Order: sequence, then structure tokens, then C-alpha cells
Amino acid sequence: MKENKLIDLSMDFSVKIMELCEEINGHYSLKNQLERSGTSIGANIHEANYAYSRAEFVSKMQIALKECYETEYWLTLFSRANVIEEDKIKTLYNQCGTIRRILVASINTAKK
Repeated sequence: MKENKLIDLSMDFSVKIMELCEEINGHYSLKNQLERSGTSIGANIHEANYAYSRAEFVSKMQIALKECYETEYWLTLFSRANVIEEDKIKTLYNQCGTIRRILVASINTAKK
């Protein structure tokens, strides 16, 4: 999959995370964590495309991957605490998983 597709997926995901965070009442510090990790994925992917070396590219993509895992954690937490409807969480969780799988494949390819 082309990197531009990954940038588009992560940008769409960031927008949906921002929209979701607008709907959450209270839990300001936790909501902030979700918004920060969810939007950081795309920022790091975008940054990776301007890396000056393969090592920097891999590093930025690994940071994006870590942010994916953190975002999945926050989505699960909000789901278990019944703060967000399960349907909304499931869609975002699946999108995050898709981005995560692409990141893993990209990182593995870049390391070869």
C-alpha cells in the first residue's frame, strides 16, 4: 500500500478521533490523552515521509505504531467505562487496527 494511502487513512482517523472527543463529557485529562495519541499517529506518519534516512523513517513509523497501541488502550478504557457507545468505539478500533497493521508491514519492509 502506498504511503499516501496511509497518510489519508491516518488523517481520516485523526478527524474522527477529534469528533469523538468533542462528544465526550467530562474526563478531560483522559479525553486529552485519547486526542493526543490518536492525532499523533498521522503526524508521525507524515513526518516519516520527510525523513532524511531510512533509520529516521523507521523511528518515526515506530513512534506512530506506539501511538496506535496507546490509542487502542484509551478507546478500550472509554468503552469499558461506558463513556462512549460501543458502535463508535468498534469502528475507530478497527480503523486503528488497520493503520497498525500497515505500519507493522511498512516498518518490516523498511528494515529489510
